[in-house]
Amino acid sequence: MADFRILHIDSSARRGVSGEQRHGSHSRRLTRRFVERWLAARPEDELVYRDVGGQPPSPVDHDWIAAAFTPPEARGADAKARLLESDRLTAELLAADLIVIGAPMYNFGVPAQLKAWIDNVVRVGLTFGFDRAREGEPYWPMLPEGKRLVILSARGDHGYDPGGRLEASNLVEAGIRVPMAYIGLTQSHGLAIEYDEFADQRLAGSIAAAEEGVDRLVDRLLAAG
Repeated sequence: MADFRILHIDSSARRGVSGEQRHGSHSRRLTRRFVERWLAARPEDELVYRDVGGQPPSPVDHDWIAAAFTPPEARGADAKARLLESDRLTAELLAADLIVIGAPMYNFGVPAQLKAWIDNVVRVGLTFGFDRAREGEPYWPMLPEGKRLVILSARGDHGYDPGGRLEASNLVEAGIRVPMAYIGLTQSHGLAIEYDEFADQRLAGSIAAAEEGVDRLVDRLLAAG
């Protein structure tokens, strides 16, 4: 078994990769580049791939909530069955050292299928603890320390980065980083392609800059050990 594990998640509803298929996904393009460059340098590392864009997790519902907040020893067969998918997704996250998420911007936030994944892995008793009788903060993160998160996004407009004209409208990175930090994943990095809806030289320049940024990020993370 590999000593280092990568969890690669794509969430775009677009099936293809930009530059190869018409209307292909920019975020899939970036995540693939990141993972391929990483594995070229460290082929012994283990890769787990999860395409939530193509196979969305089931959204949280009443039965899920009831099962998740029932102590494990008290869960019946139906409750255990309802949590099986969440158990698998959470186990993948817990086992990973590096989580690479492709997260295109849909109406200023993350795709619904990625939000469903987040809701399935933010699990009381598994990824965060809660005790109303605990002094001070009743919630605490349960993910092991040292995990790193990379968010690779794509946007139709431009100016969503810090200091940009649309910074306040960017709910993508925060929509991932906040719940992930809540469960203990606090080391994060991000890059994005912009100008998708313009489809001109500005888009081409943004793609080139993002790909160069991915390469530098991989090299920096590898150098950091």
